[in-house]
Amino acid sequence: MAPKRGILERLDAGEVVIGDGGFVFALEKRGYVRAGPWTPEVNVEYPSAVKELHREFLRAGADVMQTFTFYASDDKLGNRGNTAAQIGCQAINQAACDIAFEVANEGDALVCGGVCQTPTYLSGKGKEACQREFEKQIEIFLKNDVDFLLAEYYEHVEEAEWAVESCKATGKPTAVSLCIGPQGDLHGIPTGECAVRLAHAGADIIGINCHFGPDECIEACRLMKEALDAAGIKKHLMVQPLGYLTPDAGKQGFIDLPEFPFDVSVNAMTGAVLSIHTKLAALEPRLMTRWDAHKFARDAYNAGIRYIGGCCGIEPYHTRAVAEELAKERGKLPKASEKHGPWGEGLRLHTKPWVRARARRSYWENLNPSGGRPFSSSMSKPDNWGVTAGDKDLVQHKESTTQEEMDAVISRAANKELVVNGDH
Repeated sequence: MAPKRGILERLDAGEVVIGDGGFVFALEKRGYVRAGPWTPEVNVEYPSAVKELHREFLRAGADVMQTFTFYASDDKLGNRGNTAAQIGCQAINQAACDIAFEVANEGDALVCGGVCQTPTYLSGKGKEACQREFEKQIEIFLKNDVDFLLAEYYEHVEEAEWAVESCKATGKPTAVSLCIGPQGDLHGIPTGECAVRLAHAGADIIGINCHFGPDECIEACRLMKEALDAAGIKKHLMVQPLGYLTPDAGKQGFIDLPEFPFDVSVNAMTGAVLSIHTKLAALEPRLMTRWDAHKFARDAYNAGIRYIGGCCGIEPYHTRAVAEELAKERGKLPKASEKHGPWGEGLRLHTKPWVRARARRSYWENLNPSGGRPFSSSMSKPDNWGVTAGDKDLVQHKESTTQEEMDAVISRAANKELVVNGDH
C-alpha cells in the first residue's frame, strides 16, 4: 500500500483539503464535554464517543482527523477547579492520537496534532513559560508521528508566533490559525500583519478558525492573502469557521454574544431564565444550514483557500455539504452522500409530489429560511467586553470562580448596560 501523501504535498498540488468540524461543541451537546473549561478528557473517559464523531467526519468527506486536544495543556486542564488535571495533558493527548489514527487509517485521512493557546499567556507569564506548555503537548504528537501540527485558536498573534516556533522546531509541517476576524487580534494588530508575522515565524499554512461565521472568516483570510502577497510571501491559506452566522459580532466574535454558548438565554442580572415569549433560543437560530455550508465552500474556494474545514457548531452534515459543493474540483463525492446525493437529490423518492419537486439546487439555493422561533427577538446585541491579555480580570487561577468574583463581573455588566442605554 502506497504511503499517504502529506498535507503540503496535497496543497502544493492545488488540491482541496477538507478539515473536520467542531468537536468541543458537538461533544458538549452529546454530554461528554463540560462547558466552561471545554477540556477534552473525554478521550480517556469515553473514547468511543470521540471515535464515532471522527468516523462521521471521515464519512462526510474530511481529509484530516485533527486530534481532539483542544485546551489539553496542563495549565488549562486544572484551571478554575477543573478535575481534568488529574488525568493530565500527556494521557489525554495519547488517547486522542490513538483514536485519530485508528479512524484516519480507515480512509485516506491525515492526522493533525492540535496545539492550543494557554492560560499561561493570558496570565502574562511570558514566552518561556508558554513554550514549555506547548512543548508538553507536542511531545506526544512527535512520539506518535502525526502528519502535521496545527497551532489553533489564538487570539493574540504574539502567542501564536511562539506556538509556531515550538511546532516548527520539530521539523513537522506547521499550520496556524487565529480566532480573530477582519478587525485584527485582541491587541490591535491588523489581520494582514498577523499573517505576515506568522509567515516569518515559520508557518507553512496560515488562516482563521472559530469566533466568527464563514463570511467574516473568509474576509479575514482575504486580508491575510493581500498582506502576504504585498510582502512577496507565498503561503497556503486555511479557514475553519464557526457553524453559526455572526454578522453582528464584535471584535471578540461569538464569545461576546449574549447567546454564547448555550441553548437557553439567561438574564445576566438575576440568573432567571427568560420567558418563552421573549427568547428561549440562543446560538441555535444562528446555525448554518447545509445550504449555507455549500455557499461557504464555494466562497472559500473562490477566495483561493484550499484547506477548508470547520470549528464550533460545524457538524458532519456541514462537512458533507462542503465536500458535495467541491466534488467536481475533488473528483469525488463523500461516502455520506450515498444515501441522498447533493442538493436533496434523494427527495425524488419522497411520497409527496411537491416535496419531490424540491430535489433541485435552484430550490434550496434560493430559499431564504425563517429563523423558525415564535416570539423571538430580531437580533441580540454583542456584549463587546474589550478585555484581553494584560487585564487583571484575565489572570488565571486553578480555584473555581468565587461568588465575590462573580458579583464583580455582574456589577460591571450592569454598569455597561446603563452606559449603553444612556443612563448614568
